[in-house]
Amino acid sequence: MTPQSQRIEFLDFARGVALIAMTIFHFAFDLELFGFQEKGFITQPHWKYFARAIASSFLILTGFSLYLAHAGGVHWAKWRKRLLMIAGAALVITIATFFATPDQYIFFGILHQIAFASVVGLVFTHMPWMMTLLFAGIVFWIGQTTHLELFDPQWLWWTGLSAVTPNSSDFVPVFPWFSAPLLGIALAKLSSEQGWINALAAPKFNGKLGRLLKFLGRNSLVYYLIHQPIMIGLILAFAFASGHLTFS
Repeated sequence: MTPQSQRIEFLDFARGVALIAMTIFHFAFDLELFGFQEKGFITQPHWKYFARAIASSFLILTGFSLYLAHAGGVHWAKWRKRLLMIAGAALVITIATFFATPDQYIFFGILHQIAFASVVGLVFTHMPWMMTLLFAGIVFWIGQTTHLELFDPQWLWWTGLSAVTPNSSDFVPVFPWFSAPLLGIALAKLSSEQGWINALAAPKFNGKLGRLLKFLGRNSLVYYLIHQPIMIGLILAFAFASGHLTFS
């Protein structure tokens, strides 16, 4: 089986699981935002590490899928269509959060990082997996150790190398987060070379829960864009109905 010849349902399932985890985190975020939890609730260590694990899983899956889709040669039409969808969605998120929460709007969040990885990651799909893994380690190390005033201008914050910490509700800069897609690419190439792809393709997850998670995973971008407006609307409705918020 060539890397791109068969859809691997395990990846859809894993992406669906990550979406549910993301929804749980965003629900906790919304509870604090609308005063159902005290300030600082979402910054507790367990929530912080939970959020990092979710973001890492999405980005690793992004790199893994990028390799599977284009290892045999870049399918430019498919790649451009997907990139435009992701970049467009990222722009929508930036504009919406700029007006909704201007003090912490999302200028380089998870979708921006996925768009970046979809472009730069192509370079690594044809490198040896060990070299890609080495680059992943370097990107992570730089992101953890290097913070310079040179990168303090706002137009450079997306690098993650500034000495200041930008105030954003979803900040996923290139350093260190690009290391996660690179890790995904390295794992996919290693799996392909070792013949592990067939094992990943075997599980079908045909139960009701499995089918639901696969469906969410296949429609992850749509789910990402609509889940927060729906959840915020429900929380606001409950808040007004319970008297927690009023129109006055």
